[in-house]
Amino acid sequence: MDPTPQELTSTVPDSAAGRRFDAVLAELFPEYSRSRLSSWIKSGDALLDGEQVRPRDPVRGGEAVSLRVVQEVQTHSEPEDIALDVLYEDAHVFVIDKPAGLVVHPGAGNPTGTLVNALLHRDPALNALPRAGIVHRLDKDTSGVMVVARTLPAHTALVEQLSARAVHRQYLAVVVGALVSGGTANLPIDRHPRDRIRMAVREDGRDAVTHYRLRERFRAHTLLECRLETGRTHQIRVHMQHLKHPIIGDPLYGGPLKLPKGATPELVDTLRGFKRQALHAETLEFAHPVGGEPVRCSAPMPADMQALVAVLRDDSAAAAERAR
Repeated sequence: MDPTPQELTSTVPDSAAGRRFDAVLAELFPEYSRSRLSSWIKSGDALLDGEQVRPRDPVRGGEAVSLRVVQEVQTHSEPEDIALDVLYEDAHVFVIDKPAGLVVHPGAGNPTGTLVNALLHRDPALNALPRAGIVHRLDKDTSGVMVVARTLPAHTALVEQLSARAVHRQYLAVVVGALVSGGTANLPIDRHPRDRIRMAVREDGRDAVTHYRLRERFRAHTLLECRLETGRTHQIRVHMQHLKHPIIGDPLYGGPLKLPKGATPELVDTLRGFKRQALHAETLEFAHPVGGEPVRCSAPMPADMQALVAVLRDDSAAAAERAR
């Protein structure tokens, strides 16, 4: 059953005389997106002095505005009882720690068993929101922190923060090569010209910026801390590949297995057995969509990445011992 519509009212200020109704409506109700408000004008759910008008019609000033907030079903997936690790929760947002292997959105090949199915089980009202409240995504085999909106105003506010690059997103990545310093990858990304599954650095692509610095250096690998300034598909994975430091285990961008000279048997087995990109969304910080206070959530590296780092650390220590 759809949620009960909410009736909101306001008055057009005299200073708005001559302006378009849709523009004025967006200022009176900034918690809703312009596209959604425009659709409500066209459907007759946003009225000016009790009359249905067009989005472009001018206002005189002083008119009564009534807005019927209609939350129709947007997500038709079925709820499923899938366990979620919730890091933060209130009436407006969820922040979760997504495990590697969990697909975010249902689609071809994954109609069920996704994060969307799990969210709808936890909060059925999310079916009235676009994409069940999901405002950004993580790849199936990337683990870590994600924020989910629980209301339309929260959804609008979070999308705007992401568009304004006001959300702090910090990742951990284990990459091939012993880097000596951090840096910034300011390299545009778009669809690969021949392989439609992959993305690639392209001169005609969309701007993409990744800042990275060393968290820990091993003999032939590095644990990097990566901060996203933009959020393009596969951004960190593509940037690291382009810089000749692909992420360990990445099935699309990783390349052939590279082993340091004299690698311990444990390291050989671990690297060969690591079958997903060693990428984890460690920290997410944003302004609360209603109160405005900062919300910061972090999730520790999952067990498989912790084990990988431990073996790399042991291999480096063993090599140092042999060199004495």
